[in-house]
Amino acid sequence: MERDPVTLVPAEPFSAADVAAVYRAIAERRDMRHFAGGQVAPEVLRRLLQAAHHAPSVGFMQPWRFIRITQAARRQQLHGLVELERVQTARALGEREDDFMRLKVEGLLEAAELLVVCLADGRERHVFGRRTLPQMDLASAACAIQNLWLAARAEGLGMGWVSLFEPTAVAHLLHLPAGAEPIALLCLGPVQGYYAEPMLVQEGWAQRKALTGLVFDDRWGQGASLLAGASE
Repeated sequence: MERDPVTLVPAEPFSAADVAAVYRAIAERRDMRHFAGGQVAPEVLRRLLQAAHHAPSVGFMQPWRFIRITQAARRQQLHGLVELERVQTARALGEREDDFMRLKVEGLLEAAELLVVCLADGRERHVFGRRTLPQMDLASAACAIQNLWLAARAEGLGMGWVSLFEPTAVAHLLHLPAGAEPIALLCLGPVQGYYAEPMLVQEGWAQRKALTGLVFDDRWGQGASLLAGASE
């Protein structure tokens, strides 16, 4: 049985100002760790979550789930789990342990909002696009997080992605169903300003790699002709 063709609508081109705004949000987005307290208006938070929910997903599986932490005691419990993992991570870094411990790696107690992003249970039922790449559920949820991040920057808010936690401990604390998995603690809220460069660059932890070493032609390692002579 033949299906009707998919519906298309005319695509109005973005204005030059709109295009510039998109690229500005991408360039100025920062993984924030310093927050100024305050609040996020409910209508703004709804817009941000709607932006996240408009992310692409493999097979349109929409694997993201968001838990808004509204109780101070629950936030403190999550902060405790992050602190435990922060110490374990520092020990695992060996000679960089002291450098790591000097970094501010989260803002759970200072941010206006705390969201936990989880992968939904029952994901194994989604085969479309995942038969050979089952991790595409995580990639899809990451797209939702990036949408939220860019929208937050456009709204003048800061957001930080914290992944320093033991997933099973967070799952137990938040009563996740079997098969669901937490992947991010998102600190969100007003900030006094944005880092001029990513914080880890400013702290000397890492540097941004040159794009010329990350893009290839036809096979791994063959320099990209598109970027030949690029200065970055």
